Amino acid sequence: MAIGERIRLLRTLRGMTQRALGLAVGFPEKNAHIRVAQYESGARVPKAELTAVLAEVLHVAPQALQTPDIDTPVGLMHTLFALEDRYGLTVSEDHGVCLRVDSSKGEDAELLAELLSAWRQAASMRERGLLTREDYDNWRYLFPAFTPPRRAEKQTSEGGALVEQYKRQQG
Repeated sequence: MAIGERIRLLRTLRGMTQRALGLAVGFPEKNAHIRVAQYESGARVPKAELTAVLAEVLHVAPQALQTPDIDTPVGLMHTLFALEDRYGLTVSEDHGVCLRVDSSKGEDAELLAELLSAWRQAASMRERGLLTREDYDNWRYLFPAFTPPRRAEKQTSEGGALVEQYKRQQG
């Protein structure tokens, strides 16, 4: 989710209008709503200083607004939180920590759930020795080359049509 989408989501969650947010961060009254609309639409991208002010006004960490950063644990957590907002990703515990996608959240969430299932099946094949580490890594690094554009194929009990397709291509 882009920074503008995050600003809109958090502003709405806080019950603020674009004008109210613009005034709270210090924009002139005459164009406060226009400036916020520009950020929310992606026409403008706020600089780091403004992002910090927006975060303070919206009562969130600056990372909640920034482009996902998966290179740090806190950045990754905010990326996962954004996935929760967009795809219905949830965290639970079932013999360890598990992430789940609520596929009823929409078509994108349903597709993400299918793609994650394909990943899990490829990993399972690797764990069971049906794929070498090299084949598994190649499958991951070429992903989604073996994934139909809008729907992942029905998965087979041997670990997935996508993995089988990869193996045939490599064969």
